[in-house]
This record gives sequence, structure tokens and C-alpha cells, in this order.
Amino acid sequence: MDIEVSPRHPGVPLRSGPVAVVLAVVAAVVLTVGIAPRAAAAPASPTGFDLPFSGAPAFERVAPPKLTNPAQLNQPLGLAAANRVAAAIGLSPKDALSEQQYRALLTGGGVGGSRDAAKIIDACLLILTNTRGRPMFSDSVVGSYGLYVNKQGMLQSPANASAPTRQVNSLIAPGGYVGTWLRNNGALDTLAALYRSAYTVEVPFGFVAQQMSGTAQLVTNTKAGATSTVGMSMAPPLWIVNFALLYIVKPSLAAAMPAYWAPIPPPVAAAIKASPNGQVPYSKYASYFR
Repeated sequence: MDIEVSPRHPGVPLRSGPVAVVLAVVAAVVLTVGIAPRAAAAPASPTGFDLPFSGAPAFERVAPPKLTNPAQLNQPLGLAAANRVAAAIGLSPKDALSEQQYRALLTGGGVGGSRDAAKIIDACLLILTNTRGRPMFSDSVVGSYGLYVNKQGMLQSPANASAPTRQVNSLIAPGGYVGTWLRNNGALDTLAALYRSAYTVEVPFGFVAQQMSGTAQLVTNTKAGATSTVGMSMAPPLWIVNFALLYIVKPSLAAAMPAYWAPIPPPVAAAIKASPNGQVPYSKYASYFR
């Protein structure tokens, strides 16, 4: 869920301001976790993503790597790997909601529950787990590309302004619906675990990455002389933030997230970038994904 929340403290709402101010926040976070700043033009890491799209180097290793063979395309992470990622970012299965809490959250039940909010959250879970065996609209499975197809049949990044995964930001922001619901429904320990995890470190990187990426919300990766493009949700900080959120809701959901990222076919990436709203008809470009 491509989140825009406070990088400072889980009780402080984010204030609007220039990207330069937020970049300063990222620099502060980088120094706080003991990571030396690098030149903006230099690769952030061996993965080929530049800052801020690489996120905190201390955690980038747990994000999905680029696929190396076609069999890895849209492959889900799997529960064993999800538990390893969770441990690496400071979470464990005991931090997740109970089955009863999970069902209440997804149906808008519990104290202060909202069906409208639950619908947005449920849509986010579907979008972020669009992997093999979990097709969405038009039977599309394009999760590894960092894309999805909406109900209107339009192909777009999950960070597109129209996507539930972007609209959910207000629900997940400190003081918002989700935090309030967790506090009111016996899940304060879950909320505390989330804020102790790498989630808090990665959020500001994800925020800046989104602010820099315009309408298309795509990311450029350059490695070994090859440049490719992928949707924002597969950039390390966004993937890790989304993973942490899904894991505390239900570990098996995080296990269904893409295990590898794949380059978007160049004609498709070009079309999305050229679109005034960052969307293109999936039917027109579906052949590139077969």
C-alpha cells in the first residue's frame, strides 16, 4: 500500500511541503541508521536502483531481486520466505492479527469499523498479491511488473493516484482509521511491532520516491549497462513497506506478494509514461505479457 505517512514518529501526521524538505528527512533517516550518504548520480546499490528508490541499504537485500528466468515471473514469495523477510525487518508471526481481528478488519467490523474503509483495504490486498494463481480483472497477472489492471480494464501502477493502494494512505497515516481501529480492537501490540520494524525506516524513502515519479509512478533500474522500468510497488522501500503491512494483517497475504520483479516491456512502459493519467487499456497491450 504505497504509503505517505510521517517519517518522524507514529503519532505525528505528515505535513505538506516541498520535496526538498522531505529529501532532508530522508537524509536524516539515512544518518540515523548509520548509512553514509552517496552522490545522487551514483547507483544506490548493486541492485541497480538509485536513492531514494533503493530505500535504506540495510534492508534492500530483503526486497525482491530481478528475475533471472521466465519461471520466476509472477511467482509468489511463499510462506517460508515471507517469514524470513519478516524476521529480517523485525517482525514475526506473533505480531500479526488474530484470525478474528483479521476478519473484522476486512469486513468493517469491530469497534469503530467501517465497511467503506474495509473495501479499500481489501482492494489493496488483492492488488499487492496479484501473483500466479491470483488473477485480477481480465484474468491479468502482472504483479512482478509492479502493475495491475483495474475494474475498468486499465493497466497502471499501484501507486497511480486513482488506485486503492494510493488512496489508502489517509487510512494508514498516523491517527488514521487503521491505527485507531487497531488500538480500539486489542491490536496495540501489532501496531507497536509495525512501528518498531523496518517499516518506519522505509516509509520516508517511499514517500520521496512517489513525489519524484510523476503521474506514471514507474521506476528506472540500471544495472550492468542495462536500463529497464518497473512499477513503483516493486521498488525496495515500497515493497518492504507493503510487505510489513500485509504481514501484520495476515502472514499468508505477504507470502502471496511477488518474489521477483520483471522489467515492463518497453512499449508498455513508454505508453504509460506518455498517458496523461498513467493508464493504458490492458486489452491493447496484453500480448506483451504473454
